[in-house]
Amino acid sequence: MNKPLSAGLGLLLLFPLAVLADGPFDGTWKIDMSKVQMPKKPDVLLLKDGMYACKTCVPSIDIKADGQDHAITGHPYLDSIAIQVVDAHTIKETDKKGGKVVATTTTTVAADGKTAHFEFTDSSNTNAAPVTGNGELKQVAAGPAGSHAVSGSWVTANIADMSANGTTLVYKQDGNMLNMTTPTGQSYDARLDGTEAPYKGDPGITSVTVKQTGKMSMVETDKRDGKVIGVMTTTVTADGKTMNVQWDDKLRDRKMAFVATKQ
Repeated sequence: MNKPLSAGLGLLLLFPLAVLADGPFDGTWKIDMSKVQMPKKPDVLLLKDGMYACKTCVPSIDIKADGQDHAITGHPYLDSIAIQVVDAHTIKETDKKGGKVVATTTTTVAADGKTAHFEFTDSSNTNAAPVTGNGELKQVAAGPAGSHAVSGSWVTANIADMSANGTTLVYKQDGNMLNMTTPTGQSYDARLDGTEAPYKGDPGITSVTVKQTGKMSMVETDKRDGKVIGVMTTTVTADGKTMNVQWDDKLRDRKMAFVATKQ
């Protein structure tokens, strides 16, 4: 399973849900996985003639599918990928950084080729226990003749049983300062006026701005080395129990939406 379809999805849910911690925003919040609206733009994979390619990965991937580690450049979360062909319907991906395994994903395509099930464990974006989960893919376009069943264009239908450390967030406010922390080790202290601040504990995000746009809403902009990689718009409901969040992945040109509830 390629990073965007698995861990990457996991990584998409791990991006901190920074919110304006002004009274009703303080506390612990948890993403409701049953209400996640996954990106509609598909990922395109090709496994044929012993080669594996992810055409929509950023950066793109084109390596031998021989179960061996192959160097990947330009990715903050990993530096090598191994693709093992288990059988005609199943592949296993192992991602490493500095020689250490940071993520594994096993993907099994159904007999009819129209859906697939994946299971993953991902520590590439955590300083604690890995995030784990599983989910389902839906094929929107088949791969070419003679290719492995995993080939084609796929969208994620759902992610289920995602571990709590990947869906839980804590926010605190002190005056005009907002503090964000996650169980996986990400954090920042940012002013609510849009001033840029360091982002800690995430190899893919180096700075952040948080701008209040209303009493119950805010916009967070995540950057990597000065480049905007994602923009998140958060609105809290009037009863203070729910956050409605829209995530715009600028790096991969994908959008998703989800809901978090106050614990």
